[in-house]
Amino acid sequence: MLEVNQVTGGYFNLPVLKEISFSVKKHEIVGLIGLNGAGKSTTIKEIIGFLHPYKGEILLDGQKLQEDAVTYRKKIGYIPETPMLYDELTLREHLEIIAMAYEKDLDQALERLAPYLQRFRLDQKLDWLPAEFSKGMKQKVMILCAILVDPDLYIVDEPFLGLDPLAIEDLLQFLLEERKKGKGVLMSTHVLDTAERVCDRYILLHQGQVLAEGSLPDIQEQFQLPGQSLHDIYLRVTQEDQHA
Repeated sequence: MLEVNQVTGGYFNLPVLKEISFSVKKHEIVGLIGLNGAGKSTTIKEIIGFLHPYKGEILLDGQKLQEDAVTYRKKIGYIPETPMLYDELTLREHLEIIAMAYEKDLDQALERLAPYLQRFRLDQKLDWLPAEFSKGMKQKVMILCAILVDPDLYIVDEPFLGLDPLAIEDLLQFLLEERKKGKGVLMSTHVLDTAERVCDRYILLHQGQVLAEGSLPDIQEQFQLPGQSLHDIYLRVTQEDQHA
């Protein structure tokens, strides 16, 4: 589904990423993990087209963004770290705009969203404005907008910020359900214990490079740390690198 091949990229000709390569397949949740500044957000921006690689290529179902930007972007449902809402538009109007932008039938889209509005406890708040929402509720709106797109690939950037425990569980269950349907998920997060519950594989970024990639047993074997949690492995490896 998603292939990132030897990508070098960053900002203002200053490379943050250094020849990184990884993939996300259908029926798979992949955790993108790393310290602040490791390159997680830059990687996501390269994939969704906010940035363009200096070198390398990014393919989604074998297609580059430059070949057909509209088709490429319709395959992605992006849930950003910081909610981006229009102050003067209600929740209903946000969903209407997304439906129009992605050429979705509005009635069908709202019908499909109905159970998710209930799950995230926003079904009675369709006429609310963003000023009436808490941070967690704003994050739920971004989740609903991504669901409406019905993408092949979800890209989720630090999704748990501002969410209460019940909403976190709702989101995790939703991602697991989408995986069963054949969707792919790339999830950037610092909450490694939670990532370990749902991710099939992990990409460990450190200083703009892929430090390790694979399932938890793969990573345990690579660093010769059998039985260790993802959290403990990452702390040990990055601390050793900093002290080297």
